[in-house]
Amino acid sequence: MRGLHCFVLWIFPIFFHTIATIRRERCYEVPTNCKAHVNIPLCIEVRMKNCSTIKPRIPNPDYFSKPVSLEETVKTIRGYVIHISEEALQRSSDEWGKNNDTEVNLIVSRLKDTFFRVSSSLDTKKGNDPNMSGPILLGQSVLGVWLGEKEVHNLSKPVQLRFINTNQSENGICVYWNLENGKGNWSTDGCKTIINNRDFVCSCNHLSFFAVLINPEIPEVSHIAHLSYISYVGSALSIAFTALMIVMFLCQRKKQSEHSVVIHVQLSGSLFLLHISFLCSVWFSEKIDSGCQALGLLLHWCLLATFTWTAIEGFHLYLLLVRVFNIYIKRYLLKLSLVAWGVPTITVMICGVTKVYGKYTFYKDKENSTITPLCWISTQTVSYITVNGYLGLVMLFNMVMLGVVLVKMRRLRSQAVQFKDHRRRAWKEWVSVLGLCCVLGVPWVLAFSTYGPLSLPSLYVFTILNSFQGVYMFFWFLTLTCKARKEEHISSKGTIQASFNSNDEIVTTR
Repeated sequence: MRGLHCFVLWIFPIFFHTIATIRRERCYEVPTNCKAHVNIPLCIEVRMKNCSTIKPRIPNPDYFSKPVSLEETVKTIRGYVIHISEEALQRSSDEWGKNNDTEVNLIVSRLKDTFFRVSSSLDTKKGNDPNMSGPILLGQSVLGVWLGEKEVHNLSKPVQLRFINTNQSENGICVYWNLENGKGNWSTDGCKTIINNRDFVCSCNHLSFFAVLINPEIPEVSHIAHLSYISYVGSALSIAFTALMIVMFLCQRKKQSEHSVVIHVQLSGSLFLLHISFLCSVWFSEKIDSGCQALGLLLHWCLLATFTWTAIEGFHLYLLLVRVFNIYIKRYLLKLSLVAWGVPTITVMICGVTKVYGKYTFYKDKENSTITPLCWISTQTVSYITVNGYLGLVMLFNMVMLGVVLVKMRRLRSQAVQFKDHRRRAWKEWVSVLGLCCVLGVPWVLAFSTYGPLSLPSLYVFTILNSFQGVYMFFWFLTLTCKARKEEHISSKGTIQASFNSNDEIVTTR
C-alpha cells in the first residue's frame, strides 16, 4: 500500500506536467491565435514568453527556434541573420547567470506588417511619427525576436539583426515596435542603422519587434534640402508672378471679352493661393498647433481648386477645338467658377467634419534626427482618394485633350504650302504646345513617376516644373496679351488704311 502511495505521488506530477505540456500553446501558433486580438503585437509579446518551443511537423519558414547557451549568430530560412550577445543571454534568464551552460530558448518569427497599425496620438520628440504607416516596410514584414522568459533591454553590447535589402533601396531606418503607450508605435530609440553590402543591419540594445522602414520617394538629406530650397524659391516667385498677372488682367480694358484669358487668370489665382498656403503650412506648422488643422484644410482646398481649374482648361479647350460652331452656354464663366471653387469646398468640408487634417511629418535622414512638419492630411487613405485619385482623373482627361490638339496641329501643318513659313510655323506650334502643357497641368503627371529607380530625377523635375508653374503661367499670359494687342493693332491699321482708300475714292470720284 505504501508502494502504491509512492507510485501515485510520483506519477501524478508527471501526468499533470504532461497534460500541461499538451495544452500549452505552441510558439509557432501564437501569431495565428492572436489575429482576433485587439492589440495583436501585445498579444504576441505576452504569449511568446509562455509558449512551447516544440517545432511544427511541417517546416515553417516564418518561424525559427533554437536553444542557445553561448554568444551565437543564427540564420533563418528567410535569410535573416541574428547575432545574440553574451550579455543578452545573461539578461534573459536567472538560471544562465548561475550556470553558463544553461540553454535559453531563442525564438524568431517573421510577422505580417498588417499586424502593426500606427495610432494617431504620438510623441514625435521621442522618435515616434504619426505617419510612419506612410513609409514602406522592407519586405512588408516584421521580425519578432524573443530570448528566455525575461525582458531584455538596455544592453551595452547590442544584438544585431541583418535584413536583406530586397527593394535595393538606399534609404532605410531600423525601428522597433514600442508597446509602452499601450497601443504601439514605431520608434528608433536604442536602434542604429548600419548599411553593409547594401543590406540593413539593425544594432539595438533591446529585443522586440523589428523592421526596416524604407521610403523610396524620400531621398537623402542633402537632396531633401535642395528640393526644399527649390520649392521655397519657386513658390515665392510663383506668388509674385501670378499676383502681377492678376493685376495686369484687372488693368486691361477688354478683360471681359476673352473667356480663355479669364480661365487662365482663375487658374493663376488658385496657384497664387496654393503657393501661399503651402509656405504657411511649412513655416507655421512648428509654431502653432490649433491652427494647423485650418492650414491643412486651406492647403487641401487650394490644391483641389488648382486641379479643378486645370480640368476646366481641358474642357474649354475641347469646346474650342472639337465643337467649334453653334456653342453658346448661358453664364458660361459663372458656371465654370461654381464648379471649380465649389467641388473643392464641398470636399474639404466633408474632410473637415471627419477631422483628417493635422500635422504631417516625414523623416529627413536615417538617424531620424530631423523631421519636416507640414500642416496637411494626416490620414493616408483620404490623401490617396482626394489627391492622388482626383489628380489621376484630371490628368487622364487633360492628356486626351492634349493629344487631340497635337492631331489637329499635325493636320494643319500638312496643309501648309509655303516652305519659308514651315520653320516659323513649327516654332509657333512648339510654343503653343508648351503653353498648353502648362495650363493643362501636365507636369503634375510626374507625381506618379516619383517611385522606383528613377524617383530622384523625377522628384527634381517635378519640383522644378510645379514650383515655378506660376512663372510659366505669367509668360504664357504675356504671350497671349502681346499676340492679342498685335492682332488688334494690325486690325486697326487695316481699318485706317481702308478708310484712307475709301476717302481717296471719294476724292477721285468728285
